[in-house]
Amino acid sequence: MTDKEDVLTRPQVDAALADLPDWRYRLGGLVTVFKTPTAAAALQLIAAVGQVAEEQNHHPDLDWRYNRVFIRFTSHDAGTEVTQRDVAAAAAASRAAAAVSAIAEPGRYRSAETAGGTANPD
Repeated sequence: MTDKEDVLTRPQVDAALADLPDWRYRLGGLVTVFKTPTAAAALQLIAAVGQVAEEQNHHPDLDWRYNRVFIRFTSHDAGTEVTQRDVAAAAAASRAAAAVSAIAEPGRYRSAETAGGTANPD
Protein backbone atom coordinates (compact mmCIF):
# COMPACT_ATOMS: atom_id res chain seq x y z
CA MET A 1 0.00 0.00 0.00
CA THR A 2 0.99 3.58 -0.65
CA ASP A 3 -0.17 6.73 1.01
CA LYS A 4 -0.17 10.43 0.21
CA GLU A 5 3.33 10.80 1.66
CA ASP A 6 4.67 8.71 -1.24
CA VAL A 7 3.24 11.03 -3.93
CA LEU A 8 5.87 12.61 -6.14
CA THR A 9 5.79 16.38 -6.60
CA ARG A 10 5.51 17.68 -10.15
CA PRO A 11 9.25 18.57 -10.22
CA GLN A 12 10.02 15.00 -9.06
CA VAL A 13 7.76 13.60 -11.78
CA ASP A 14 9.48 15.79 -14.38
CA ALA A 15 12.89 14.61 -13.17
CA ALA A 16 11.76 10.98 -13.41
CA LEU A 17 10.43 11.56 -16.93
CA ALA A 18 13.90 12.65 -18.02
CA ASP A 19 14.82 8.96 -17.68
CA LEU A 20 11.54 7.74 -19.20
CA PRO A 21 11.45 9.10 -22.78
CA ASP A 22 8.58 6.75 -23.69
CA TRP A 23 6.25 8.35 -21.14
CA ARG A 24 4.35 11.59 -20.47
CA TYR A 25 2.52 12.95 -17.45
CA ARG A 26 -1.23 13.40 -17.91
CA LEU A 27 -3.81 14.12 -15.23
CA GLY A 28 -2.14 12.36 -12.33
CA GLY A 29 -0.60 9.47 -14.23
CA LEU A 30 2.25 8.32 -16.43
CA VAL A 31 0.94 7.46 -19.89
CA THR A 32 2.17 6.10 -23.19
CA VAL A 33 1.19 4.20 -26.29
CA PHE A 34 3.37 1.44 -27.72
CA LYS A 35 3.00 0.48 -31.37
CA THR A 36 4.02 -3.10 -32.03
CA PRO A 37 4.86 -4.75 -35.36
CA THR A 38 1.82 -7.05 -35.13
CA ALA A 39 -1.28 -7.69 -33.06
CA ALA A 40 0.41 -10.81 -31.70
CA ALA A 41 3.34 -8.69 -30.50
CA ALA A 42 0.86 -6.36 -28.79
CA LEU A 43 -0.53 -9.34 -26.90
CA GLN A 44 3.01 -10.39 -25.93
CA LEU A 45 3.56 -6.87 -24.57
CA ILE A 46 0.30 -7.00 -22.63
CA ALA A 47 1.33 -10.34 -21.12
CA ALA A 48 4.75 -8.95 -20.18
CA VAL A 49 3.22 -5.86 -18.59
CA GLY A 50 0.80 -8.14 -16.74
CA GLN A 51 3.73 -10.15 -15.39
CA VAL A 52 5.46 -6.95 -14.23
CA ALA A 53 2.21 -5.82 -12.63
CA GLU A 54 1.92 -9.05 -10.68
CA GLU A 55 5.57 -8.95 -9.60
CA GLN A 56 5.31 -5.33 -8.44
CA ASN A 57 1.71 -5.63 -7.22
CA HIS A 58 1.00 -2.46 -9.18
CA HIS A 59 -1.46 -2.71 -12.04
CA PRO A 60 -1.92 -0.24 -14.90
CA ASP A 61 -4.93 0.90 -16.81
CA LEU A 62 -4.41 -0.79 -20.16
CA ASP A 63 -6.19 -0.71 -23.52
CA TRP A 64 -5.40 -2.72 -26.66
CA ARG A 65 -6.17 -1.59 -30.20
CA TYR A 66 -4.82 -4.04 -32.82
CA ASN A 67 -1.07 -3.23 -32.75
CA ARG A 68 -1.17 -0.43 -30.17
CA VAL A 69 -1.15 -0.78 -26.41
CA PHE A 70 -2.24 2.22 -24.33
CA ILE A 71 -0.90 2.20 -20.77
CA ARG A 72 -1.49 4.47 -17.79
CA PHE A 73 0.19 4.05 -14.41
CA THR A 74 -1.16 5.92 -11.41
CA SER A 75 -1.33 5.06 -7.73
CA HIS A 76 -5.02 4.86 -6.91
CA ASP A 77 -4.20 4.13 -3.27
CA ALA A 78 -2.35 7.47 -3.10
CA GLY A 79 -5.24 9.53 -4.40
CA THR A 80 -4.67 8.79 -8.10
CA GLU A 81 -1.27 10.44 -8.15
CA VAL A 82 2.19 9.43 -9.36
CA THR A 83 4.48 7.61 -6.94
CA GLN A 84 7.86 5.93 -7.29
CA ARG A 85 5.98 2.67 -7.93
CA ASP A 86 4.57 4.19 -11.12
CA VAL A 87 8.04 5.27 -12.23
CA ALA A 88 9.45 1.78 -11.64
CA ALA A 89 6.51 0.12 -13.40
CA ALA A 90 6.78 2.46 -16.40
CA ALA A 91 10.49 1.69 -16.75
CA ALA A 92 9.76 -2.04 -16.65
CA ALA A 93 7.00 -1.66 -19.24
CA SER A 94 9.40 0.20 -21.54
CA ARG A 95 11.89 -2.65 -21.26
CA ALA A 96 9.12 -5.13 -22.10
CA ALA A 97 8.12 -3.01 -25.09
CA ALA A 98 11.69 -2.95 -26.39
CA ALA A 99 11.78 -6.75 -26.16
CA VAL A 100 8.89 -6.99 -28.67
CA SER A 101 10.26 -4.22 -30.93
CA ALA A 102 7.53 -1.78 -29.95
CA ILE A 103 7.86 1.91 -30.71
CA ALA A 104 6.72 4.45 -28.14
CA GLU A 105 4.14 6.97 -29.32
CA PRO A 106 3.28 8.79 -26.08
CA GLY A 107 1.75 11.73 -27.94
CA ARG A 108 -1.00 9.42 -29.19
CA TYR A 109 -2.33 8.88 -25.67
CA ARG A 110 -5.63 10.70 -25.25
CA SER A 111 -7.81 10.88 -22.18
CA ALA A 112 -11.53 11.33 -21.90
CA GLU A 113 -10.92 13.20 -18.66
CA THR A 114 -10.88 16.96 -18.61
CA ALA A 115 -8.55 19.19 -16.69
CA GLY A 116 -11.12 21.61 -15.35
CA GLY A 117 -11.60 23.25 -18.72
CA THR A 118 -7.97 24.24 -19.09
CA ALA A 119 -6.15 24.18 -22.39
CA ASN A 120 -3.19 22.35 -20.81
CA PRO A 121 -3.89 18.63 -20.21
CA ASP A 122 -1.06 18.46 -17.64
